[in-house]
Amino acid sequence: MGANTSDFFDDENDLFDVSRDDNSNELFEHFHFTVDKGQSMVRIDKYLVNNMQNTSRNRIQTAADNGLIFVNDKPVKSNYKIKPLDEISVRLTYAPHEFEIIPQDIPIEIVYEDADLMVVNKQAGLVVHPGFGNFEGTLLNAIAWHLKDDPNFDVNNPRLGLVHRIDKNTSGLLVIAKNENAKTLLGKQFFNKTTYRRYHALVWGNVEQDEGTVVGNIGRSTKDRMLFDVYDPESGIGKHAVTHYKVLERFGYVTLIECRLETGRTHQIRVHMKHIGHTLFSDERYGGNIILRGTTFAKYKQFVNNCFAICPRQALHAKSLGFVHPTTGKEMIFHSELPEDMTQLIEKWRTYTANRDL
Repeated sequence: MGANTSDFFDDENDLFDVSRDDNSNELFEHFHFTVDKGQSMVRIDKYLVNNMQNTSRNRIQTAADNGLIFVNDKPVKSNYKIKPLDEISVRLTYAPHEFEIIPQDIPIEIVYEDADLMVVNKQAGLVVHPGFGNFEGTLLNAIAWHLKDDPNFDVNNPRLGLVHRIDKNTSGLLVIAKNENAKTLLGKQFFNKTTYRRYHALVWGNVEQDEGTVVGNIGRSTKDRMLFDVYDPESGIGKHAVTHYKVLERFGYVTLIECRLETGRTHQIRVHMKHIGHTLFSDERYGGNIILRGTTFAKYKQFVNNCFAICPRQALHAKSLGFVHPTTGKEMIFHSELPEDMTQLIEKWRTYTANRDL
């Protein structure tokens, strides 16, 4: 039995997403298994979940439904029963090694580092992983530079490196695994939802409830493939997602909140908050970069435009991150300060609110 080194790991931004949409119909093999001679006949989804790390039976079934699982070069459904010496191939719509990550001397803030892992406070505007249109200048290029003298670390080995990721224009904390054991054990924590993650966000509107929870599947929009939408959990569309939020401070037309992720889906906070009528401030992709609340006075419009200029990206920061260390077993929690753009933005709204109430 054998498989290549790609992961099916599913976290905040879907590092490897079986439903990823591409313009090409070409499929690339990411896993290959040869069934042992003595293997009993079992469903292929059960077989794969027992032989692939960091994936679920539901995820495998989705891959099969999308025609991505092959046996002896023919696509099969998840209820197919494997036989001895079957050749199983899991294929995705993108190559397992689309880009070679080269070391680049890019400044990054390292919050913590040891032999197993490092925690980075990513600045807004820095892409996490190379992709189309972003072949260089990413966080992984910076990490490759930082660890270029470590003979045990290969940034191009998918069994190492990123355990999760955040959007380009979201700032905050990320953990990077420096060896396979750390990647596996940290990945399980994210998969089993046992990590501690807190985000701070400024959203449009007065969030009435002091605390609340948003539950709704997240999947690609049918109108714009660059966007994600919320779907009814009973629809079978998208992936289960849960976001808990708590109000930290109210400014009348906008609200500062803390979000706790129970799941990790692409754009989860941005999509869930928009769904309940509180789009993230200055979030261009989801329409938060226009005035959604407030007066019609020209002075107010100028004030908001000045706020957009201070923070020209979604006002979202991954503030806290906690997990159990993969080697020591010690619980570790890291906190980061809000970046300057969000600090200035919040202070500007705080001052505006105080003066308006006089």
